[in-house]
Amino acid sequence: MKISVIGFGYIGAVISAAFCKIGHKVIAIDNNVNVINCLNSGKCHIPEPKLQEIICKQVEKGNLKGSLDFKDVSNCEVVLVTVGTPLSENFDADLTAISDVFFQLSQNIIDDQLIMIKSTVPPGTTRKMYNTFKLDQKNISVGFSPERLAEGNAIKELTELPVIVGGVDDASTEKCAEFWGSTLGVEVIKMSSCESAELVKLANNQWIDLNIALANELALLCDALPYPLDVLEIIEGANSLKKGKHNVNILQPSIGVGGYCLTKDPWFVASLAKKNGLNLEIPRTSRSVNDKMPVNAANVISNFYNKKNINLNDLKIAILGYSFKTNSGDIRFSPMQYFVETMFRKGAKNIHIFDSSIGDDALEHSLAIRSHTWRDCLDGATCVVYGTAHDDIKKILPSDLNELMTGDKLIYDGRRYFSLSEIKELKAMHFDYIGVGR
Repeated sequence: MKISVIGFGYIGAVISAAFCKIGHKVIAIDNNVNVINCLNSGKCHIPEPKLQEIICKQVEKGNLKGSLDFKDVSNCEVVLVTVGTPLSENFDADLTAISDVFFQLSQNIIDDQLIMIKSTVPPGTTRKMYNTFKLDQKNISVGFSPERLAEGNAIKELTELPVIVGGVDDASTEKCAEFWGSTLGVEVIKMSSCESAELVKLANNQWIDLNIALANELALLCDALPYPLDVLEIIEGANSLKKGKHNVNILQPSIGVGGYCLTKDPWFVASLAKKNGLNLEIPRTSRSVNDKMPVNAANVISNFYNKKNINLNDLKIAILGYSFKTNSGDIRFSPMQYFVETMFRKGAKNIHIFDSSIGDDALEHSLAIRSHTWRDCLDGATCVVYGTAHDDIKKILPSDLNELMTGDKLIYDGRRYFSLSEIKELKAMHFDYIGVGR
């Protein structure tokens, strides 16, 4: 099958690689010349495990190629739209890119094609594109299928997770379902409309953001109470309760929430409600809680050293893990960016960062210094902050920290989740340990 993927960003690259790997031909269309040139030379700018290897191989085999020309969609049976829908100044979805795509498609599509939107959009967007660009005047099937992949494991999840589909009409829904079922062999869940499918994605991300906000506020409460509480123990106990068909499932607190979706999709929900006469509290509340966590971490560290009459500008601060998610090099809206900026504002001058997963240009706009080994990062540091717990970072032992660090040694556990036995070992080495809610 010949498939066109419009937008060679994170999702477009993953989808293209996955379909080529199972034998389909993919034309990736993007308006960024550098992205297309890199793709056609077998290179990929997306930091996802195994993605570069797959793309390089599929370009060599001729299964994958990039293009700047929308005329190439006329040679494909299926068109998948994966362009970004960023947050607008009004905290709504900016649909400029997706509208531009559908204008181009309306000039180049042919009868019997299937067009599916994979971008995150407010309900009503798919039908609006269908009607605005008069796709109903051609024999075109149009639908929406939310992207629900997790960074770091996206290629595997694409072939395992159930796929949600909803069309502008029943025939389009059936054609969408047939496509995913026949190509990937995954379970397909057919919704009653494209609007229902669009809202599924927003519901997923609203749940995740709110759940993490709950965990974060429980952590802050544990820190505030005058008792020796560990929020991870509290959450584990709470999650043992069965409610309905499933157990309570509170997620883990951390130094903050990042990524392209969770930081904007709840605002889409709030804006959608406002346009329809509703004032929803939850989306704004979850965003407010989670956005404060990097600043809270900076305040905790600053207060720790203030009480010891130690200036932050006299310290080397080591950060282990800069991306927003474990075992992913994705730094989009990473909470560590805001944490680092806050620490500099508080007077820190010597911040080193180690993260083997991020690209060479990840810190080009930061005053922080990149260390290419964790030993260099930790050497002479007084404070270490765990921003992300990649596999190589988890392998760093308490004895390694003790060997390399100096002074009034503090460990701020933003997402490493040291075990109680590890914390006991660290304290025996005269470390101070502070975890989120621990």
